[in-house]
Amino acid sequence: MKKLSFINRFLPSYKWKVAAIVICGIVVGGGGLFMYLLRAHTYLGDEPSACVNCHIMAPYYATWFHSSHSRDATCNDCHVPHENAVKKWTFKGMDGMKHVAAFLTKSEPQVIRAHEASSEVIMNNCIRCHTQLNTEFVKTGKIDYMMSQVGEGKACWDCHRDVPHGGSNSLSSTPNALVPYPESPVPGWLQKMLKK
Repeated sequence: MKKLSFINRFLPSYKWKVAAIVICGIVVGGGGLFMYLLRAHTYLGDEPSACVNCHIMAPYYATWFHSSHSRDATCNDCHVPHENAVKKWTFKGMDGMKHVAAFLTKSEPQVIRAHEASSEVIMNNCIRCHTQLNTEFVKTGKIDYMMSQVGEGKACWDCHRDVPHGGSNSLSSTPNALVPYPESPVPGWLQKMLKK
């Protein structure tokens, strides 16, 4: 009964309670629709086509698709940490929010470059996948990104600049890149209604 008295103190009448439920429904429903239209659910998996939900990623998807890495590695294999699930999802969420903020404020650069944290993740993943190559065949040993920053070795891309995305990419360098652009999130019945 004490729980109800708490609600009754803030929402004293029946009309206030109904209004609160309607407002909550609008906020939750609108938020759910917004997340659906942004295709937020596609980012929960490892499917590379999710990256081209944002059109500025088309050149990077196209160059990856035509590289040798497309046979064995997804975007998340290279661009997300794999030490543990918490680190992976925290990094993926924070990096995704930076991308959303840049897109919404129209501040995305013409040529996208990996920032410091992303560079470290990418190089650690290069080493994770190519450990045998580094330790047995080439004998460079385990060099991490921070060591390369202080001159104790080179970053992977110092020698392998064009792997897997080719040289510099931008929307203008690959204007007609063929990528699996997502279908419209607008339901078919609504599209028909809008055409009339």
